[in-house]
Amino acid sequence: MKKYQSYELNVDPDQDDKATEIKLLSFKRPHMRAFHCSWFCFFIAFFIWFAIAPLLPEVKDTLGLSKQQIWTSNICSVFGTIFLRFVNGPLCDKYGARIPMGM
Repeated sequence: MKKYQSYELNVDPDQDDKATEIKLLSFKRPHMRAFHCSWFCFFIAFFIWFAIAPLLPEVKDTLGLSKQQIWTSNICSVFGTIFLRFVNGPLCDKYGARIPMGM
């Protein structure tokens, strides 16, 4: 028994109408929009996390930071990431990712 009369994707009727292709460049369906939003957000977060390393000498000179202050800021950054993962993990499990990540 088919769930729908027609699909926008090619499906395999022998496997309960599972899709046999993925249209990666399509933004029509909410699933693909969520996929593209998630990889883009991951890329931005990754880029921001590692962007400071090549800029660190300039930031150090501009702000007049000592070596100890740079180490302290790095430790605080890592601690903040770990802490928020412990906070956001259960919240995402309970409410879904949209609500906690949108705050």
